[in-house]
Amino acid sequence: MNKGMFITIEGPEGAGKSTILDMLTEKLKSEGFKVIQTREPGGIEIAEQIRKVILDKQNTAMDSRTEALLYAAARRQHLVEKVKPALDEGYIILCDRFVDSSLAYQGYARGLGIDEVYSINQFAIEGMMPSLTLYFDIEPKVGLERINKNKSREVNRLDLENLHFHEKVREGYHILLNQFSNRIYKIDANHPINIVFNEAEKKIKEILKNRSN
Repeated sequence: MNKGMFITIEGPEGAGKSTILDMLTEKLKSEGFKVIQTREPGGIEIAEQIRKVILDKQNTAMDSRTEALLYAAARRQHLVEKVKPALDEGYIILCDRFVDSSLAYQGYARGLGIDEVYSINQFAIEGMMPSLTLYFDIEPKVGLERINKNKSREVNRLDLENLHFHEKVREGYHILLNQFSNRIYKIDANHPINIVFNEAEKKIKEILKNRSN
């Protein structure tokens, strides 16, 4: 049985990850690939419950370390209950956020330290990392403007952070781009959605082709 492939999508708020994920899932399924689309925090019942706690706008008193630990806990459950079994069955997993989000948001923007947050997550994931991470890069101001225009999108606790916080998140992602350049592929999310989608699809197909060779 062929092992599946774990692909994650990352980026600041308003980068268009969810929309592109839907398009990628539909396209790959139409071409006969076995695909599961999921998200973090969430994807399974226990992790979705943790998600509600993390993103609840009422929980403004949440400590940064508590936040990081909750993300890691949700990640662990999602991994063992959904991701690993699906990979063993040969599925391509397209996941909206993974470890890199914790490193950029809690590690860098919250000031907990990238290495420290990475250590917490190593305990949770036991060294399991994606084969490919697509990072959608966008100016935080532009991303937040997109969110404000999208009335159907859920507004969560992180959306209440100021512009400086979101700028720090982007800085964190750029550090990770340099640190994990063999895994993370940067896509300019300022382009029209069809261009962003085409570049994302092209990179995924490239990885799938290399795996089959």
